Amino acid sequence: MPAADAGPPPAGTPVPTAIARIAGDDTVALVWQNELGGMTALIERPSETVFAKWDPTGSPASLTGEAQRMRWLAQAGMRVPVVVGLMRDPTGDLLITEAIDAESIVTETSLQHPERAAAALGEGLRRLHALPAADCPFPAPSWTASQRIDDPVVCHGDPCVPNTLVAGGAFAGLVDLGDAGVGDRWSDLAIASWSLAWNGLAAAEPAFWDAYGARSDARRLAQWRALWAPPL
Repeated sequence: MPAADAGPPPAGTPVPTAIARIAGDDTVALVWQNELGGMTALIERPSETVFAKWDPTGSPASLTGEAQRMRWLAQAGMRVPVVVGLMRDPTGDLLITEAIDAESIVTETSLQHPERAAAALGEGLRRLHALPAADCPFPAPSWTASQRIDDPVVCHGDPCVPNTLVAGGAFAGLVDLGDAGVGDRWSDLAIASWSLAWNGLAAAEPAFWDAYGARSDARRLAQWRALWAPPL
């Protein structure tokens, strides 16, 4: 899905009521706002750190579907957040997951090492695409559903740079998996490699392809990128 308006929420953005309720007196920090009005918050509890992802009522996104995908991916051996809870109230849906001890590629620390960051992106997709597609119960990512699948793999569906986590400069996990499913390998590769440029990592793209273990294919990249709106 396009991520034209996604990013850290502006200072002073109110914490959604559902997140504030489950946080109680614990420290809450809003860390992400998606293009559909959803919010993700980091909650520091005395015994653990969790993320709370909230989508407003009426959102086309399905946090139930995302939880199902994360559970399946975890069972398949993929490094993804552990689902702690899933709930609904009149304002929307709330998904709570354990925090992985890692950070997004787009943090300042990670971006200081472009080749390592790009390689982590490629490594994450290489591992994901190596899972047995025949065992995956989820359909193609929504934005690719009308297209023919020539090279079926388990796809992320939104493989942009911010959705890969790193620790010590190496791949550590994947997040934002609500559109994961069996799709064409090159749909993921096209958007992931394209997103390097959106995040100041264009010069490091060769490291992405080396880590993934494939060569760029201009025709296939153009085919899938034509279906995706890049950020403004």
